[in-house]
Amino acid sequence: MVNHGLLLNPGLTIFMAGLGANFEFDLKRIITLSTLRQLGSIIRTISIGLSGLAFFHLLTYALFKALLFMCAGGVIRSMGDSQDICFIGGLSVYIAFTSSSLMVSNFALCGIPFLVGFYSKDYILEMFSM
Repeated sequence: MVNHGLLLNPGLTIFMAGLGANFEFDLKRIITLSTLRQLGSIIRTISIGLSGLAFFHLLTYALFKALLFMCAGGVIRSMGDSQDICFIGGLSVYIAFTSSSLMVSNFALCGIPFLVGFYSKDYILEMFSM
């Protein structure tokens, strides 16, 4: 049986990081807050005793998050070292490979079916429902 008192703190971290990312305009801070949100999810998975699954999710998440940070660096560099997302737009024509890599990384982190993020998140949700 799951002790729901142990799940409160990671749940609060997940909520606050997700809420904070909605009000940011700095590209790297948005990516960092989404990382904090996933770490709360990993801590929540560890708290119910699934450390192996948490480690698998950490590895898959780290791989695609590294790709996301590298693509964000390319976008920032092509924008003249500006990180403000208000000025970023229409770059897929100029940096097509970076944009497509950014989208693949984003889809994997969102859990789109048949990508690795889907399988780790699906298994975590399956274990929470048991």
